[in-house]
Amino acid sequence: MPSVLVIVVLLCLLIGAIALTLHRRAQRRHLALVHLVDRAEAMEQVLLRTRERMQAMRQVVDKVPEDIGQVAQASLHADKPIRDALRDVLEHRLWIQKHGERASQRELDTACAAIDRAYQRLSDELQALESASAELSAATVAAMESARREPPALRRGGTP
Repeated sequence: MPSVLVIVVLLCLLIGAIALTLHRRAQRRHLALVHLVDRAEAMEQVLLRTRERMQAMRQVVDKVPEDIGQVAQASLHADKPIRDALRDVLEHRLWIQKHGERASQRELDTACAAIDRAYQRLSDELQALESASAELSAATVAAMESARREPPALRRGGTP
């Protein structure tokens, strides 16, 4: 009789270990899927904020004489990279929706790593854009103040 009890206890322990392992796998998958969805949402927000910052910078660049701000204007009107990135985010979301439940853990981990790298690059670029915006605003204010103090004959388009 004691051997039956030992076998039952060992069997219960084995079943418990298997259940715990399955639960941890399911939890890891769930967390990976939540991470992918959350990161896609965060990327979309960063892209929309980037678009807003670019529009705000356009207004500042519009105040600068055309010959000086021409390169800046061209890059600020290039909205295609933002649209492409938003399309990529949509593709990520569609992949998650279509394949997320059936994807292997390795595929989910790879997708998480890829979206994290893309998000980090995007965040770094937004930070650089915001720094450039601040510098541009400061330079524009300084240039406009300087131009205001110049004699009319020395101003762009002024009469000699």
